[in-house]
Amino acid sequence: MGVLQSSKTKIVGGFLGAVILVICMGMGIVFGTTHISLQTVIDSFTHFNGSQEHLFIKEIRLPRMIIGTVVGICLGIAGVLLQALTRNPLADLGIFGLHAGASFFIACAVFFFSISSLTSFIWIAFLGATISGLIVFIIGKWGGEEVSSLYLTLAGASMAALFSSATHAIFVINQRALEEVLVWITGSLADRKLSMLMDVLPYMIVACLIAFLISNKIDTLLLGEKVAMGLGQRTVWLKIVMVFLVILLSASTVSIAGPISFVGLVAPHFARYFVGNTTRWTLLYSGMIGAILLLIADILARVVTDQFELPVGIVMAMMAAPFFILLARKEG
Repeated sequence: MGVLQSSKTKIVGGFLGAVILVICMGMGIVFGTTHISLQTVIDSFTHFNGSQEHLFIKEIRLPRMIIGTVVGICLGIAGVLLQALTRNPLADLGIFGLHAGASFFIACAVFFFSISSLTSFIWIAFLGATISGLIVFIIGKWGGEEVSSLYLTLAGASMAALFSSATHAIFVINQRALEEVLVWITGSLADRKLSMLMDVLPYMIVACLIAFLISNKIDTLLLGEKVAMGLGQRTVWLKIVMVFLVILLSASTVSIAGPISFVGLVAPHFARYFVGNTTRWTLLYSGMIGAILLLIADILARVVTDQFELPVGIVMAMMAAPFFILLARKEG
């Protein structure tokens, strides 16, 4: 049971979480390597005058916060699905090899075709993550009709190791490829435009909607596979749908922001602390908490030093590492 037990308290908690999310977005617009006053931010929306500061807010800072919010929501929801699918509370999106697959395809694009455009990276990363996820799914289903959670986990870890090794080999051979994609492979929201988000937003929306539509079925699955089958649930098809939702959400997020780990690991645990194990509420809270965590990490990435901006993926890893250690000790 979570600390918020009644539906009313969960709704109030969700509203407060949404307020915190909006505050984080506001802070993300104000704070950064270039500090902007709150009054200037307000004026850019109420009395836009086309000045450099106003353009910077509307063209750079605001899109960045919107993209960070959407990416965080998708990572949080994907984390809930993956942990339910694998029955592993320590499961993160990197376990499927999706991040490593996307990084490998990006490295190949730079090395073989000299592609260096962020816009081009979107579909290359999306393709790489999707292919990697499909390979993991095929291996996980190998030799039987059922989708084995253990085989999925082992296949994902194997593919992650394979693609990571191949990517590092390319970087050793070609230093320029490393320089081109270094920021991307560590995860970043810098220089992202709303047009990049719009390319994959339909996939994100469809995946999130389907996740909420099957939430009751996931609750039944979590009671145990035999119990679910006894209640007439087609568990194989449900697992297949969950696999493809994880692939779709992960591929969409990694194509925009690069591989950002730990959001999908940490957010579901915070969500379950607040609302328990009811999947519908866990999805909602995990998405919201994932967005808040990613925005906080992005703000810290820009204010830690005045000289340069840290990749948000590194900051997120530093924020989540202590939590991961405590969780691993608890589960152990």
